Amino acid sequence: MTKKQADLLIINASELLTLNGPKRARRGRELRALAIIKEGAVSIRAGKIEAAGNTGEILKRYEAKKNNILDAAGKTVMPGFVDAHTHLIFAGSRENELLMKLDGKSYMEILEAGGGILNTVKATRNATKKQLVAEAVGRLDRMLLHGTTSLEAKTGYGLTLKDELKSLEALETLQRNHSCDIVPTFLGAHAIPPEYNDKCKDKRNHKNPDGYVDLIIGKMLPKVKKRAAFCDVFCEDGAFSIEQSRKILKAAQDYGMGLKLHADEFADTGGAALAAELKATSAEHLLRSNRDGIRKMAKSGVIGVLLPAAAFSLMGNRYADARYMVESGLPIALGTDLCPNSWTESMQFVVRLACYNMKLTPAEAISAATINSAYAIGTGSDAGSIEAGKKADIIILNAPNHLHIAYRLGVNLVEKVVKSGKVVA
Repeated sequence: MTKKQADLLIINASELLTLNGPKRARRGRELRALAIIKEGAVSIRAGKIEAAGNTGEILKRYEAKKNNILDAAGKTVMPGFVDAHTHLIFAGSRENELLMKLDGKSYMEILEAGGGILNTVKATRNATKKQLVAEAVGRLDRMLLHGTTSLEAKTGYGLTLKDELKSLEALETLQRNHSCDIVPTFLGAHAIPPEYNDKCKDKRNHKNPDGYVDLIIGKMLPKVKKRAAFCDVFCEDGAFSIEQSRKILKAAQDYGMGLKLHADEFADTGGAALAAELKATSAEHLLRSNRDGIRKMAKSGVIGVLLPAAAFSLMGNRYADARYMVESGLPIALGTDLCPNSWTESMQFVVRLACYNMKLTPAEAISAATINSAYAIGTGSDAGSIEAGKKADIIILNAPNHLHIAYRLGVNLVEKVVKSGKVVA
């Protein structure tokens, strides 16, 4: 039998996690089904996965030049991580806020003192697009080295039409020039900008928060609708109310944008129920969502994007109730929440936190960090699993089985990253 020529073969994997399964986000016990092939192999051609199976079977059907064969003996091979929630574009840093947290200050107290989001807004407004791109490239490089091959990236540190467009243009530049796939999300409703805040000191130029909502709907959405796949709103006490969030998201929906919602991070505002009402693609954070809201999300097919690194950074003891979510049939995904307040580029770290602090099993966390995250950002048909026809986005871990991802703390287990069929890290 004549063998087919492959551009790249990965062979002899101790465990090959294919995550082959239903063509949708996983729920309940489906999250534990990693579809593992022992002594697994993958054949890749033209940037796509041609076949996955036992090494013996694959080598009977495919061949490649010697230097195009990766021997993964004793190692774990799996889909690249998909980071479902990042704030990739920002300028500066806020390391001084760590001291404020250690002094007992809450997130909202830091925000009211002029820190938090508004501190980063000032730095981002003052940065050029070139500076934003240069800072983000380093973050993307580190994400790739830790195994992330696709991600969602939000704007939200500009809060003017000019600066939000600048952020989206920076994302477009990064998408053209970096190996990682980037799905852009417009988060103009991240915070009430200082010039619209009720505490604005410049009374001559003060405008009310509802005026900013009108600006988003009337001026921003028409300009960003073709540049961002999703519209997100920070629905929270001190940010945008349920009524304001609904108004913005319905307008975005009318423009054909997908919907996301920062919900119930600091208080149960009813954000989970709003996400279910609007049939949003995802609702994110969900630390304080009530169980009725979670059940409504599950019924509406909304994906819950959980961000344990954000909860960890808040230095509280509150995490999203992941076990109840899984038991309720809610499809869950994971993200880093990479931002100045929760600065990590490692989805491995997030998987570990999800297991230790949210009591997910390693298999559940891996499913949430790959295939479900892909569906949460609209790329489930191309990424998140090792199946014929999908992009060959694959990582090789220096670990004999998938349990090591959660078990090994503070280390990067990624040995090689394959993106669209090419070894890129």
